[in-house]
Amino acid sequence: MRWMLRSKIHQATVTEADLKYVGSITIDEELMDMVGLLPGERVLVVSNTSGARLETYTIPGPRGSGAIQMNGAAAHLIKKGDEIIIMGFELTERPIESRQIVLGKDNEFLRWLEGETYNTCLAELLV
Repeated sequence: MRWMLRSKIHQATVTEADLKYVGSITIDEELMDMVGLLPGERVLVVSNTSGARLETYTIPGPRGSGAIQMNGAAAHLIKKGDEIIIMGFELTERPIESRQIVLGKDNEFLRWLEGETYNTCLAELLV
């Protein structure tokens, strides 16, 4: 059994960071559906802005809102305005195809990441 990347939201912008919230990351439900993330699913969140990495769980936000909100203690590490990557993994005996999307500056869907290799530079894909 191996942990394999199953879901990835790339280039998301944090729209809010709420220290008083119990915990988690709120993600626009439409974006969650696109990559196959479920409510309560464990995810790895990486900040392209600060380099911070953390694990938390997902909460669906309003569909079509573009909401990406860090909640609770995670808001100390990843702030409003940070660019992040959100990844979900699956423990499996076989290789799987991940569902990966790239977002624009307002967390709107730009494109699917398909067929890229592990050494692909995102800047090369968006020109």
